[in-house]
Amino acid sequence: MRVVVIGAGLAGLVAARDLVAAGADVVIIERSRSVGGRMATRRIGKATVDHGAQFFTVRTPAFRRRVDDWIERGLVRTWSQGFGFDDGYPRFIATEGMNSLAKDLATGLDVECSTMAFAVRRQDHQRVSPGSPWQVVIDDGSTRAADAIVITVPLPQAFALLADAAVELDESLFRTDYDRTITLLTVLDRPGVLPDPGAVQNPDATFSFICDNAVKGVSTTTAMTFHASNEWSRTNWEEDPAELLDRLEKAAVPWIGDARVLERQLKKWRFATPRTIWPDPYWATSDNRIVLAGDAFSGPRIEGAHNSGMAAAHSLIA
Repeated sequence: MRVVVIGAGLAGLVAARDLVAAGADVVIIERSRSVGGRMATRRIGKATVDHGAQFFTVRTPAFRRRVDDWIERGLVRTWSQGFGFDDGYPRFIATEGMNSLAKDLATGLDVECSTMAFAVRRQDHQRVSPGSPWQVVIDDGSTRAADAIVITVPLPQAFALLADAAVELDESLFRTDYDRTITLLTVLDRPGVLPDPGAVQNPDATFSFICDNAVKGVSTTTAMTFHASNEWSRTNWEEDPAELLDRLEKAAVPWIGDARVLERQLKKWRFATPRTIWPDPYWATSDNRIVLAGDAFSGPRIEGAHNSGMAAAHSLIA
């Protein structure tokens, strides 16, 4: 079976690994320069900054097996039991930044980065050899033939890809909206004033999460991540980037304290968190040859994306 996976976030990488393990011929198409999606880590000078997902929990056996493997190989460790409260689920982090886990999953896979999927269409068998009913059209005009396609990008993007696919779509699924997140990244000359374990959740009306990456253990230099709240991000999304940096830095002063900002950057996540979660772990066409997966299905967490990608793969190889 030839499978094209669109999106090299966690769901796409997990689906691809399980499909390859089952003997499928798999290629992953990713529009970004590297894998990982919101499992994102950025280097700013000597600092290492997680600017997407900050941590994850484990609540299901399927994800527990993956995390146990990461722990055994030193890729993951426990950060804390929570931030101001203990709900019984340890918060895990990647020792080299969240993106390192995505890179670990991508090892040995055929990933085409900086490649944008433009459309999913049925094959024209008058021009190509028979056997693969689908094709993914790339924005440069080239195509990738496929017996099946797994799409793991945010649902509005998936809907656009399938516009010319001539398949029956569930309109309620594709009307799923996403919260947005604007992120301020700062490198400081000394530690800020965050309480143990170096992070706070929902501290005020501006921010939903603040983290010191050095205290967290992924950076050798003090570098703080400030995620603006969903409401603040939505309201201020169209503001000038320089203005956003100034306003966010001003709002961050209580957490920066007397430290001096050496460098700052802005990151905008348009599809940060799905507002509605589909009740099934994936969605598929009636012939089960186009499958959608991601955190809109099994929950807006790293674990949800992982388990959805696994379920999507198994739906093709069962």
